[in-house]
Amino acid sequence: MITQHNKKKLPFDEQGYQVVEYEDIFITHKNKKVTLKTLGEKIAIINSYFFEYLKGYNIPCAYVRKTGKRNLLFLRYTEFPFKIKILNAADKRISKIFSIKAGTLLELPVLEYHYGESKESIITESHLVSFNLCSYDELKLMNRLCSKINAIIKSFFERRNENLVELTCGFGKFEGKIFLIDDFSPMSMKIIKNEPDGKFPDAYKIETPAQMKKYSDHLLHLTNGE
Repeated sequence: MITQHNKKKLPFDEQGYQVVEYEDIFITHKNKKVTLKTLGEKIAIINSYFFEYLKGYNIPCAYVRKTGKRNLLFLRYTEFPFKIKILNAADKRISKIFSIKAGTLLELPVLEYHYGESKESIITESHLVSFNLCSYDELKLMNRLCSKINAIIKSFFERRNENLVELTCGFGKFEGKIFLIDDFSPMSMKIIKNEPDGKFPDAYKIETPAQMKKYSDHLLHLTNGE
């Protein structure tokens, strides 16, 4: 199942920008909605940090600025109706198909295209183009952006002795140009420590508020947001 977002779009501001508010909820991998106080504030900080970080590498981001504790301001984009999941390690599906241990780091990243929220949401490049979800040239650009984004964020965590094993990216268009629109929440960005201590939550199995608090606090610490 592709990551479900804990955000909602608010009315456009006076200048026509899109305001996005992050809520204090997360959806577990068992599809259960859980509330965690201040989670929205933390996600806004983490997202703001990584959007600014990627802008420094000339990644086109629709993010404009942080406008409140839980609110971020974006260009008035039109969202593509699919997500691109970047896998740097084998998940359960890859493990089963290719008979390798789940969690095994991959030599090259795998890109998956997801349409909808169900477990069967994976589609192909042909689906995207054939059903006019995007053009072939747009898809090529998004793939290139994903490769660059992955390299940048992966390197960020490697320098901190951690591995980025999964990241889900969403894209949108504004005035004919493609921009990254999300997401760097604890639900879409999965990391593992190179030297696990047995206490750090499994990013694939976060079920409780305590587990999410520990995981989100760790990401917040890495972005100097505390």
